[in-house]
Amino acid sequence: MATTTANRFALDTATLSGVHWLAMALAAITGVIHLVLGVSFAPEPLGISFLLAGIGFFAGIALVLVDYRRMLVYVAGVAFTAVQVPLWYWLNYVGTGQTLAEVGTIEVVDKVAQLVLIVLLFVLISREE
Repeated sequence: MATTTANRFALDTATLSGVHWLAMALAAITGVIHLVLGVSFAPEPLGISFLLAGIGFFAGIALVLVDYRRMLVYVAGVAFTAVQVPLWYWLNYVGTGQTLAEVGTIEVVDKVAQLVLIVLLFVLISREE
């Protein structure tokens, strides 16, 4: 629960566990990757979608830090992140002639971060009461 303060959106880090911090670090990694890609592809629609995804990851981090409806943030985070993995595969590999053997380092870092983030979000969901 959030502490009672005059500022409803005050930081509440006392209730964060190591799992929270690791999940936020992974969200920040994938968020930065998406923002960088978004800037490089802007103003194309794909660039805008990357920028919005990056902003989404950082918004999730902010909401967890202020203890705003964390359970809802975890559940939304699972859906938000889980959609991106198959979408990435579909956009980059289905019908393009490319194979997974051609996956770049940034893609690997991003997808591993996202998959581990999903697992950690499920852990956080299972721990919430």
